Amino acid sequence: MFTRKDLIRLLAPLIVEQILAVLVGMVDVVMVAAVGETAVSGVSLVDAINMLIIQMLAALATGGAVVSAQFIGRQDTEKACKAAGQLISVTTMASVGLMTFALLANRNLLKLVFGTVEEAVMENAAVYFAITAASFPFLALYNSCAALYRSMGNSKVSMTVSIIMNVMNIVGNAICIFGFHMGVEGVAYPTLISRMTAAMIMLMLIQKPANRIHLKSFRDLRPDRRMIGNILGVGIPNGLENSIFQVGKLTLQSLVSSLGTTALASYAVASNVVTLQYLPGNAIGLGMITIIGQCVGAGEIDQAKGYAKLLVKLNYICLLVICSAMLLGGSYIVGMYNLSPAAAEEARRMMTAHAWAMTVWPLAFALPNALRASLDARFTMMVSVSSMWIFRVALAYWFVKGMDLGIMGVWYGMFADWGFRALLFTIRFAGFGKRRIKRLE
Repeated sequence: MFTRKDLIRLLAPLIVEQILAVLVGMVDVVMVAAVGETAVSGVSLVDAINMLIIQMLAALATGGAVVSAQFIGRQDTEKACKAAGQLISVTTMASVGLMTFALLANRNLLKLVFGTVEEAVMENAAVYFAITAASFPFLALYNSCAALYRSMGNSKVSMTVSIIMNVMNIVGNAICIFGFHMGVEGVAYPTLISRMTAAMIMLMLIQKPANRIHLKSFRDLRPDRRMIGNILGVGIPNGLENSIFQVGKLTLQSLVSSLGTTALASYAVASNVVTLQYLPGNAIGLGMITIIGQCVGAGEIDQAKGYAKLLVKLNYICLLVICSAMLLGGSYIVGMYNLSPAAAEEARRMMTAHAWAMTVWPLAFALPNALRASLDARFTMMVSVSSMWIFRVALAYWFVKGMDLGIMGVWYGMFADWGFRALLFTIRFAGFGKRRIKRLE
């Protein structure tokens, strides 16, 4: 169903888009580092909460993408367009609710999650949280429209708009921080403005009749129970999986914050840098939703399994290049973040361990997208949630508190989590096609 040219046309823009997103995140941290370690720590705390909310919204977009891709595979463009309207409606309402909660809870939520931190860190976190929370509805709209374009096999549009959004963000950061000498506000306001711009562009583009999937009229936004049920059938398990995953990370963030500002700053920088290693897997995972979804929708189960194997192999090839480069240049990369010597050394240790552990990551995080695209999201949710709390959280606390391994104990727990996921998802995928594959009615 997909030629090599089709795969390149879908995956290449996705990889570029992921690179841009990560580089902008790194630039944000580098620029905030110029303000001081308390600013870096404050932004890091908020990003942990923001990521929870972003993952919830992204899960809904994934649900819409799976539904739309399967309808396209069945050549049912009418229902695919209907799904587009329902996706935009659901994500908009959800994001407005989350924004309202974040704005009202703000400092109280930060204190509840992270407990006692330095007052300067908390002040920076509260300001950054308030401004970025206002961008949730715009980010949700952008993500939904981008997911719809990907389900059509057209990722070039979302890449182009992402370039616009990220360039605006970087330029805005530079002007606000170095030109106007602003603190964390200098990173937050450009994020808000760039997301608003991207959302408006995508909303206009998704209404073009030339698209296989498009928003025909605003009447399509009126709730349709069956269609919303299809979207939530994937979106809710995926959302619960992602949300509980982020809650677990927040729990660990609280553990990290108890180890002091040096540990928190080194953890923030290492976590920021290693996102480069996730780039190919995240892009391939997004592409897998489209490819496997369309194959399943068309009833081509053998092709779906073959494409999934191919994409996982591609992920490993990309990782070999990225992790090797990071092992060789880790010291130089960490040097850009203006950390204290102790924090810099700890960050380098974490980056090195992380590069070696990535040998199991594609099976733990890229491969499950093939299962989600075949409407097997409930299984991935159960595995991910149980693994998160048993290994990543409980084991990390034991490593840190019981074995006194310090900040590295958090990452050892994470690596154990990856190994467990990889094992169960590989076993489940081995039965792909042997059990009944769900298709939309």
